Amino acid sequence: MHVLLVLLAAVGTCLGLLVATATSANLAQLDTPSRLATLRRQKRDWIWNQMHIDEEKTLPLPHHVGKIKSSVNRQNAKYLLQGEYADKVFRVKEDTGDVFAFERLDREKISEYHLTALIVDKNTNKNLESPSGFTIKVHDVNDNWPVFTHRIYNATVPEMSAVGTSVTHLTAVDADDPTIAEHTSVTYEVLKGNEYFAIDQSGLISTTTKDLDRETQARYKVVVEARDAQGLRGDSGTATVLITLQDINDNFPVFTQTKYTFAVPEDIRVGSPLGSLFVEDPDEPQNRMTKYSIVQGEYRDTFSIETDSTRNEGIIKPMKPLDYERIRQYTFTIEAMDPTINLRYASSASAKNKARVIINVTDVDEPPTFLQPFYHFQLRENQKKPLIGSVRAVDPDAARRTIGYSIRRTSDKGQFFRVNKYGDISNEKELDREIYPWYNLTVEAKELDSSGTPTGKESIVQVHIEVLDENDNAPEFAHPYSPKVCENAAQGKLVVQISATDKDITPTNVRFRFSLGTEHSNFTLTDNHDNTANITVKYGPFDREQTKVHHLPVLISDNGRPSLTGTSTLAVTVCKCNEHGEFTFCEEVAYQAGVSIQALVAIFLCILTITVITLLIFLRRRLRKQARAHGKGVPEIHEQLVSYNEEGGGEMDTNSYDVSVLNSMRRGGAKPPRPGLDAGPLVYAQVQKPPRRTPPTVHGGPGDMAAVIEVKKDEADHDGGGPPYDTLHIYGYEGSESIAESLSSLGTDSSDSDVDYDFLNDWGPRFKMLAELYGSDPQEDLVY
Repeated sequence: MHVLLVLLAAVGTCLGLLVATATSANLAQLDTPSRLATLRRQKRDWIWNQMHIDEEKTLPLPHHVGKIKSSVNRQNAKYLLQGEYADKVFRVKEDTGDVFAFERLDREKISEYHLTALIVDKNTNKNLESPSGFTIKVHDVNDNWPVFTHRIYNATVPEMSAVGTSVTHLTAVDADDPTIAEHTSVTYEVLKGNEYFAIDQSGLISTTTKDLDRETQARYKVVVEARDAQGLRGDSGTATVLITLQDINDNFPVFTQTKYTFAVPEDIRVGSPLGSLFVEDPDEPQNRMTKYSIVQGEYRDTFSIETDSTRNEGIIKPMKPLDYERIRQYTFTIEAMDPTINLRYASSASAKNKARVIINVTDVDEPPTFLQPFYHFQLRENQKKPLIGSVRAVDPDAARRTIGYSIRRTSDKGQFFRVNKYGDISNEKELDREIYPWYNLTVEAKELDSSGTPTGKESIVQVHIEVLDENDNAPEFAHPYSPKVCENAAQGKLVVQISATDKDITPTNVRFRFSLGTEHSNFTLTDNHDNTANITVKYGPFDREQTKVHHLPVLISDNGRPSLTGTSTLAVTVCKCNEHGEFTFCEEVAYQAGVSIQALVAIFLCILTITVITLLIFLRRRLRKQARAHGKGVPEIHEQLVSYNEEGGGEMDTNSYDVSVLNSMRRGGAKPPRPGLDAGPLVYAQVQKPPRRTPPTVHGGPGDMAAVIEVKKDEADHDGGGPPYDTLHIYGYEGSESIAESLSSLGTDSSDSDVDYDFLNDWGPRFKMLAELYGSDPQEDLVY
């Protein structure tokens, strides 16, 4: 590499000289004599020695680097350095120009230093010559050892790989000058793990053996050292490689047991798991593909073994129902294999991949079992048959209990069939095939104990009863015909062609015969003997004024056994026609619309429902009107009395209390309580005037009022059903009589006044109550 760089530098110098020669020749030809003085080479003022220094010198500081010298030779001149590292790393001797380094230099940190040389007057510090820059280069010495880019590497390689399989690539870097080959060349060596792995001079690690088994050792720790050409090495010149072996499928599964025993009830559902088989496979889960199979025994079609890939276990499931009374134990040999195993790496198959399985069936109380999966019986319509067919169920257990039979009502909604205790099915009603040709019954078989009580074990079976056809329906028109004929139709004119159908099952050789039910008509019928017939004009023109619609009875017979004949009426309308035989005017045929009894009942129920709803709405509106006319209800009055937060209407306000009560108390009488107030709890107790023990005096004494207060206080103290807060009570007693009697206006009838109080209606809503009281009819009683 060094020789090549020297050659490249020599070639570059030659090329530069050639270019300079050519340029100077051209300039000599082009320049005029006046310009020769300007382009003449100037005399060099600075005289340089080559500036370089070795790094990491061991000599005492300072180290001499070189010397700067100028052609200016004056006694008052001195040398100076300028630059980032001037007077820090490098200094110059002012009188001689010798440059010294005052620090040991490291090329790996700074390989070149750029400084500026000055020569100035000692007295004035003015430049005696233009400043000149120069470079100090630091020469490299082999003072660095190779260093890995990472201290720890992670790598993987498949187990059982061939010799020479690449594992990973390492790189170590030497900080010395790369242009010097001896300083930066690196060699590698495996210090630990060289019995399994090796490394070449490019840093590639590879395997040296083919017996790397992950199940034996899954990870390897390899230590690699890097050195340069001169053998320089250090602590950072080593790296650790952690190599992990990747698993491959190279191991056979092995059963953990040689024999597996299971106990399973006989009523286990087909496809349900009854037990698990476990194997050991040292490979990782993604490389475990165990398959189980039955290799010996008669029960390959009775059991199946499915593989649970997540747990690598075999799950045994029955493929057929088990019967304790028939087979009580199953024994067979199973084998575990891995079809995806790489036989090149696997050893010979072990004998431990086979095991013996024993399944013991336990007895359970099973429900009855029908002898057939379903039953199919036939029954002719219009018949009552004491025995249509029989279903049979048995108790599969050793107890052999009695079986009771029943038909689910949901499958026989019409209650047409019944089944006795022996399983014999009969019909209680005649069946019509044209309504239901098939009946699907669900028959239950229940297990009974010795007392005839069901034990709770039951089974069901489907019974399909096919209703066979009988010739019990007469033929009828295949379509609703509406024929028309011209009033001036000629003899033999075709009116309509008719055909017939039968609700019964129509055989392929059915034959319908047609004939007219009357001979006294202007029509004739011709049987075509292909289950159709033609209706033609018999005599000639018709008289519309006499008959506009002719009702023609047609007799249709079939060839069944017995043969049935039906009569269908054909309504032929006589129309006016033009000369081309086209209909110009026809009367519409009035069809009789029949309404069934069910339709009449439905219509009646709808009318009754609408009437009841209308009556309820009317009564509700009427009650609302009465409530508004009577004022507020009793609950609202009570609420107002307890929470009284509005200004009343004075003594004429009769909505908040009963005026008649006050009047009756004043007169000594008592008004019967209102039903509305008696229905609820007695919120406001009324205190009656205590009985007199002495003749009345002119004025009521204070003793009467004191007695009233005491009675009221005692009632309030002992009232357990009263509200737990202060309440307002109505005192119906105003005291003893007075000579002047009561001055209250409550007993005064408003009809005694001749004043018309209708003007109160114009005073606004606040005087609405007074307007209603004084403006009402005196004959009308107030209802409370």
